[in-house]
Amino acid sequence: MSRKGWLLFCALCVIWGIPYLLIRVAVRELSPPALVFFRTAPAALLLIPFAVRRRQLTSLLRHWPWILAFALAELAVPWLLLAHAEQHVTSSVAGLLIAAVPLIGAVLYRLASTADHVDARRLTGLVVGFAGVAVLAGVDVRGGHPRAVVELVVVAICYAIGPLVISRRLADLPGLDVVAASLAVTAVAYAAPALTHLPHSVSTETVGAVATLAVICTALAFLLFFALIVEVGPARSTVITYINPLIAVLLGVVLLGEPFTVGMAAALPLIVGGSVLATAPSLHRPALEPAESTQEQT
Repeated sequence: MSRKGWLLFCALCVIWGIPYLLIRVAVRELSPPALVFFRTAPAALLLIPFAVRRRQLTSLLRHWPWILAFALAELAVPWLLLAHAEQHVTSSVAGLLIAAVPLIGAVLYRLASTADHVDARRLTGLVVGFAGVAVLAGVDVRGGHPRAVVELVVVAICYAIGPLVISRRLADLPGLDVVAASLAVTAVAYAAPALTHLPHSVSTETVGAVATLAVICTALAFLLFFALIVEVGPARSTVITYINPLIAVLLGVVLLGEPFTVGMAAALPLIVGGSVLATAPSLHRPALEPAESTQEQT
């Protein structure tokens, strides 16, 4: 990988590892709908000009049902549930549970495609990874907030569905245009509930967390992600998913004083290691099998 590719990769590993900490800070004063709105609206305003310059926005109209589906799966539903869940669990636990996305994705892609083969290595990865999720849920959130755990599992499922929608229904559209339109749609959907349930005042800390989420973790992150895809390809770019939970746990422990528990210590290598195995290329490809199409993950 080139020097530029490594720089983009490292930047995104950090940028997409910190939202869990920032969400945990923001939901202390903002409602989940308000947080979703104030994260998506500024990001949409920043990305739409880039999309307009491409002069291809009219092509999105022909695919509007799938644009809505992507917005629901990747933004509207998971960001609301993630914000609500982090009112009850630590950012470290949230980051680790969301690390199950590649595991769920491996199952979904297998169900959606007859060409993909689940060999022993991938099956082992699925079992190991989901065992890590079970350990984390059983040790760190046992009997505490089961609803939050369910919400985080739904978030992980949504994050796995989003790239499937892109690859199967929106692959011929520029990714940046799809994301900009999805952010705009989500912001409009959450405007009313957000603006009618604003707190009387918010701290500077909350303002900073929301601004960072919108500008850095959403608008800038997507620009860097698409640049990374161009530089190293979609397949390599998804390795970010394996690094993000490590960043989330580290930041939660160091900056928020969250405990590093036995459950987290046991679950982290299981979830990350299982994800690597479950998403590895199949060891048993038919000799005449057509090349698989790479898929973007946003």
